[in-house]
Amino acid sequence: MTDPAAVADVRSPLSDGEWHRLHPLTPVLRGGLFLVVVLGIVITNLRDRIIGWLFPAVADLERYEADPVDYVVSNNLILLALVAVLAVLLLLLGGFWLSWRFHTLRITGDDVEVRSGILFRTHRRAPLDRVQGVNLTRPMVARLLGAAKLEVVGAGLDSNVKLEYLSTTNAEALRADILRLASGRQLARASDAAGSVPRGRAAVATVSAALTGLIDGAEQPVAEPASVVHIPPGRLIGSRLLSGSTLWLLVVVAAIIVGSVVGTPWVLFTLVPAALGFAAYWFRTITRALRYSIAPTPSGVRITFGLFTTITETLPPGRVHAFEIRQPLLWRGCGWWSIRVNRLSGRSANDAQSQQFADVLPVGTRDDVERVLRLFLPGISAAQWQELVVHGLLGPHDESDPYVTTPRRAWWLRPLSWRRNGVLLTPDAILLRRGLIWRSLVILPLARLQSVALSQGPIGRSQKAATLTGHTVAGQVPGAVGALDRDAAVAVWQRAARAVIAAAASDRSHRWDAAPPASPAPIAIATTDQEEGRA
Repeated sequence: MTDPAAVADVRSPLSDGEWHRLHPLTPVLRGGLFLVVVLGIVITNLRDRIIGWLFPAVADLERYEADPVDYVVSNNLILLALVAVLAVLLLLLGGFWLSWRFHTLRITGDDVEVRSGILFRTHRRAPLDRVQGVNLTRPMVARLLGAAKLEVVGAGLDSNVKLEYLSTTNAEALRADILRLASGRQLARASDAAGSVPRGRAAVATVSAALTGLIDGAEQPVAEPASVVHIPPGRLIGSRLLSGSTLWLLVVVAAIIVGSVVGTPWVLFTLVPAALGFAAYWFRTITRALRYSIAPTPSGVRITFGLFTTITETLPPGRVHAFEIRQPLLWRGCGWWSIRVNRLSGRSANDAQSQQFADVLPVGTRDDVERVLRLFLPGISAAQWQELVVHGLLGPHDESDPYVTTPRRAWWLRPLSWRRNGVLLTPDAILLRRGLIWRSLVILPLARLQSVALSQGPIGRSQKAATLTGHTVAGQVPGAVGALDRDAAVAVWQRAARAVIAAAASDRSHRWDAAPPASPAPIAIATTDQEEGRA
């Protein structure tokens, strides 16, 4: 009988350390938009001629005097024109074929490598020990053909390695191999387990799989692990309507209406583009968050989202540097929260896709927040959850609040939130609590912190107040809280500096498979009926 563990530790054929080619339809999928644009230009230029051919009775022959098609027909150059068109098509097909031939990938025990280019060659490499995650994207057209693209997220800016495109089956297998190799596990080659496959036969199998995907359409959906959070569509739509952008839209509409009443009525026409712009924004944000799921896997936390273009990202353990749990003012009556993170994504922090990948929970209840945080922080004890949820999200409640807050003498620095504004050092993280109207709680894992700083400006010095800052990778989550009591903040800073060094020395998350797994509390899986009842 075959050992299941041994089978799981065998590499897929594409990760055997040899160079392999990608999906044969890759040039078409990558350059398809260019072909559509060219076809549109041709059809636009030949529009009148096509109408004349289809409807001779309404054709206006005078408009064809300078028409190149009319010139070709009148000079009996039809055969030459067809040969020229055929030559262009052959050149395009030859370019696509050469592009596919020169576009190869290799996965070794240390790196993920991609070579591409015909005249100008590029060679990109992502070290496995620096992999921050693996994203699998299925655009709508590629999904219909059973194809997907992988993006190996590196640690530096513009360090991501893209494998586009692969069959969905190969993409899933490669993602699993990359994450297992990044964990430190040694995988046996498929050739050692089941005999080697000749290179020619492997190429034939690749082309055959591409033709099968082209004929049969999308492949069978890959079995996804059960999501611990379910977001009803009504809640998702409501959260987008009850957002800051909606408030700005109402302000703009009110200003336009007042301006039209007082002055010129034509200002009302400016409502049309504003409404269309906001409608497009809402539609885009809602469709991106639909089909959301988040679940634990042996290789990390798996997050899937997107209606038309489905994106599945896997975050290995220890790759999240900061968490922020937020509750906007308009969400408070519904009890909704959201979670965003700081992580290395290979993109600028201001990039639109970087902001999209920062949201690990678009909207959810307090129970959903706890489920998601338990996936990323499995070692937090029950007492620490009390400090995080009861005192952190909803506090302070009474004098037993464990957070170091703004002193009464400096209340005017935080006139609304001086009682809530605070910091707490736990054995595993620094908690930063901010905001009374817009609540937020920032969690900075000690093992991921780069440094801890304490600063004091002239105003803070006069009030004996200071600002504590935890430095992490650049992202959407701010790591500072100000107007703290100076003496208490100094004590927290000193203890935090020692704790960060100790946590970094004992951290083994970059090779998580070699470390003993934590024993998290069981995570309840939300059912559709329960979530719809809370929505």
